Amino acid sequence: MISIQVHQLTKRFGNVVALHELDLTIRPGELFFLLGPSGCGKTTLLRSLAGFYIPEQGKISFGDEDVTRLEPHKRNTGMMFQSYALWPHMSVAENVAFGLHERKVPATEIKQRVGEALDSVRMGQYADRKPNMLSGGQQQRIALARALVIRPRCLLLDEPLSNLDAKLRLEMRTEIRRVCKEFKLTTVYVTHDQKEALSIADRMAILDHGHILQVGTPREVYKRPIRKIVANFIGEADFLPGKVRGIVGEFVTVETPIGRFDGIFGDPRNLPAVGDDVTVSIRPECWELHRDFEQRNAVRGRIGDSIYLGEVAQYDFVTSNNATKLKIFERNPRFADGSARGELYATVAPEDVIVLTS
Repeated sequence: MISIQVHQLTKRFGNVVALHELDLTIRPGELFFLLGPSGCGKTTLLRSLAGFYIPEQGKISFGDEDVTRLEPHKRNTGMMFQSYALWPHMSVAENVAFGLHERKVPATEIKQRVGEALDSVRMGQYADRKPNMLSGGQQQRIALARALVIRPRCLLLDEPLSNLDAKLRLEMRTEIRRVCKEFKLTTVYVTHDQKEALSIADRMAILDHGHILQVGTPREVYKRPIRKIVANFIGEADFLPGKVRGIVGEFVTVETPIGRFDGIFGDPRNLPAVGDDVTVSIRPECWELHRDFEQRNAVRGRIGDSIYLGEVAQYDFVTSNNATKLKIFERNPRFADGSARGELYATVAPEDVIVLTS
């Protein structure tokens, strides 16, 4: 297992700066995700790690080795592309063996390693088939075996599940994590699918316009976003403009158009002062609905449009004071049958009220 260090990495394409002096450390054996909207720089960073792009400044290290300007084939990375890039005229075994032939590995060793790689992704019985005889999920496994067979120092995955249907994506999420942990691979995974990242990542980085906005575990990034753009990209949230009215320890009181809320700071390193303008972020599933008045963090209103999804119902909650609409997800729904025609109170715990300064 190796660590990956990125220091002050800058990459330009003409006048466009794709990566702005990035600093990032990926730990040995970590399954690390790069997320962000289109054009944020995540694929540029991945291709820089692979050696396909040479940065204008900065440094990339694999362990103690500086690989910033090392050719791709000398980095010993396994890369899996969105398209899988399987040779149609070759059998499954020949596709997997391709990288070993290029490295002049002896034939007997190639046969052994190809068999082991196919068995690791549960595709050993398909060795003699052509790629067009396989399903999308099976082709994905073959592409993964081809990346593993060279025994890479790290594995680089570029949206590997985007061509699969929803059911196969769910299946392959678990399979990729299993393989990466079994082989003890340091893995960097690019995706735009937040659920994919939240479900299998050890840690993740959120990028925007070539900058890293936040790095953390899935729970840290989802529960404690430090900026509005992060909260908006990962999941859904209600955003309310507000003004700080008081600060006591880690808790802050904010006046918003629909009432006062006690909450916590999203970024403890960037604290506002009393009187400053802020944004309050609340996840829809953090709200609870009550018929009786609650003293703290309560909003009076009524249910507008609703969608019943079985285990959860999604409501437009119309507040009483100024008709602001909140998104509320009620788990194990009690009010989705239309019985709640009158006013209700929506409440939220202070630890779920995230106060953002940017």
